[in-house]
Amino acid sequence: MADNSQRPIVIKRIKKHAGGGHGGAWKIAYADFVTAMMAFFLLMWLLGSVTKGDLQGIADYFRTPLKVALSGGSGAGDATSIIKAGGRDLTRVDDQQMRRGEMPPRKQAVNAAAARAEVARQDGQRLKALKGRLEEVINLNPLLHQYRDQLLLDITSEGLRIQVLDELNRPMFDLGSAQLKPYARDILLALAPTLNGVPNAISLTGHTDAKPYASGERGYSNWELSADRANASRRVLVAGGIDEGKLKRVIGMSSAVLFDGNDPQNPANRRIAIIVLTRQAEEALNKDSGAVNKDSGGSGSEPPAAAAVTASAQMEKVNGNNR
Repeated sequence: MADNSQRPIVIKRIKKHAGGGHGGAWKIAYADFVTAMMAFFLLMWLLGSVTKGDLQGIADYFRTPLKVALSGGSGAGDATSIIKAGGRDLTRVDDQQMRRGEMPPRKQAVNAAAARAEVARQDGQRLKALKGRLEEVINLNPLLHQYRDQLLLDITSEGLRIQVLDELNRPMFDLGSAQLKPYARDILLALAPTLNGVPNAISLTGHTDAKPYASGERGYSNWELSADRANASRRVLVAGGIDEGKLKRVIGMSSAVLFDGNDPQNPANRRIAIIVLTRQAEEALNKDSGAVNKDSGGSGSEPPAAAAVTASAQMEKVNGNNR
């Protein structure tokens, strides 16, 4: 039997460690929690300080970021966007905001000015194209080509002006009369279809030279004669196919606006001016008509040009004067 006194004695000591809640790991978790709360309150503060439109833009971006990015334009990745490298420009106002009445007054004024500029640009292009078509018609039409020296086309502030001038040996009207010569009538009939092909309104103006009637301005004068000639030209244009509603103004100017100011009795001063009005000129004309009707109280009184035409039918014409 072995001697137990020779066996080694093993002593086991159990080390007791502090619990996990008393270590340092909780400090990291607490720091993460505090950071998250700071970020949350900062987000709440930011959301509370932005406008309703900005909030809607941010919400749209996070709902469909790919759609916003693919739409392009200002705000899709440019430096002016609130959300860098994506989203739409929150300073712009979309159609829904316009319907809700959220368009700022300044932006409304800018958009209105831009719309007017665009209308003016399109008007200018349309009138230039019409001028080119008329020049082509004059060159290709044997009748108009024969009288091309009496046809003058230019673009003014009111629109495209087509002037049919008299010549000494080839007047448009009989002496002291509003009766159109056959070739002058043919010229207007040839121009009418092309003029009717544009949506713009039309103005007609009659002009005479400065040679007065024997009775002076008290009787039948150049004022009545120029108005009669403008109205005679209107009838021919309507017969040629121009929509009567497009004719917004028919007036007589007598010799107040001479074509040749150096020679007041030059036959070229006797002319008919057809003006294809710009939209701006038409709007101004409509405003003037509205102001006249308002001032007259809706009494139905005739405008000066119409009164001159009516008076001319009641007065005896003085022949023997070449107007």
